Amino acid sequence: MTRPAFHEFHNGPKGPLPFPHAEYQARIMGLRTIMDAEGVSAAVLTSMQNVAYYSGFLYCSFGRPYALVVTASEAVLISAGIDAGQPWRRSAWGSLTYTDWARGNFWRAVAHVAGPGRVLGVEADHLTLSGRAEAEAFLQPSAMRDISARTMRQRMVKSPAERDLIRAGAAIADLGGEAIRAEIRDGVREIDVAMAGRDAMERAIADRFPEAEYRDTWVWFQSGPNTDGAHNPVTARQLAAGDILSLNCFPMIHGYYTALERTLFLGAPDPASLSVWEANVAAHELGLSLIAPGRTCAEITHEINAMLADRDILQYRSFGYGHSFGILSHYYGREAGLELREDIDTMLEPGMVISMEPMLTIPEGRPGAGGYREHDILVVTGNGAENITGFPYGPEANVIA
Repeated sequence: MTRPAFHEFHNGPKGPLPFPHAEYQARIMGLRTIMDAEGVSAAVLTSMQNVAYYSGFLYCSFGRPYALVVTASEAVLISAGIDAGQPWRRSAWGSLTYTDWARGNFWRAVAHVAGPGRVLGVEADHLTLSGRAEAEAFLQPSAMRDISARTMRQRMVKSPAERDLIRAGAAIADLGGEAIRAEIRDGVREIDVAMAGRDAMERAIADRFPEAEYRDTWVWFQSGPNTDGAHNPVTARQLAAGDILSLNCFPMIHGYYTALERTLFLGAPDPASLSVWEANVAAHELGLSLIAPGRTCAEITHEINAMLADRDILQYRSFGYGHSFGILSHYYGREAGLELREDIDTMLEPGMVISMEPMLTIPEGRPGAGGYREHDILVVTGNGAENITGFPYGPEANVIA
């Protein structure tokens, strides 16, 4: 029996996409503009975020490679046989399925579309050293050029359809926050509170997006010393009176990430904790006022730094003050060129979506110990920004009796 290295497996009709087909056509045209500027004949996109952005299909790797190969005339998704017809049904373009009968079949499928001896555009921040070696062996490119920064730049300015989806995600995050708030009480475990928020968000996503695929919505709910890091996992720690709490909701819709993060206290905070919390709220409100077109990420960062330095608490800042939104996740990429940090000079422009999320962490053993953070999502407009987060923040709203 002769077994192919790759084949078409168009099983069933095309399914619904996150956005109209014209949206994907516009994205591919933008990519081809990048390719022309870089002198690239074929782009081989391998990251989850770029494959999803340009095709609509969000792959599940499990260690297998995937790609979207784009030339002047074609856009073809290369996917593993384990996914059968799903990549075909959930992408805007054609697809080839590679088999695992022999090593290298993925790159044979890529070479079939891209062709040998051409100038390849790749994502240098995603393509591994072994992947690059295989690409060179199977495609023998005349050159390989990194297009990751330019594709990230294209993703940073959201279309109207993307902004609508992000607004929906922010509203669903607010619902998750309300479900979490209702579950908080003395003696309950972090995991039980987190599950209440996650379940509420997943139900809301299914109701609002009945034709979507559902995965990766999650909650980080932390208490006491577990609040010190922004990405600390949930535990079975039981809440106790006086605890500082950190509410973090992350609904995922079609691979698009949104977030709600809030500081709360179970019972009245002590004076030292209240002072730190109020300082972080002040930093948050200053930051909200600074989000506007024409401002750079570094400028905004320096202004918030100055305020915290005046209060002698800048040393407790944990990370940058915000980041872009779109196709990103804790499992895959981020738009690192749009983060509110000292080393990012990107200028804000209408259509960008960015968070404001200052965090202060006071070490254990010091007055006010714990991690304090607030997080809102803002859409940059022509003359300012629209805050699309509705859940209240601060001591007046989030002390749980």
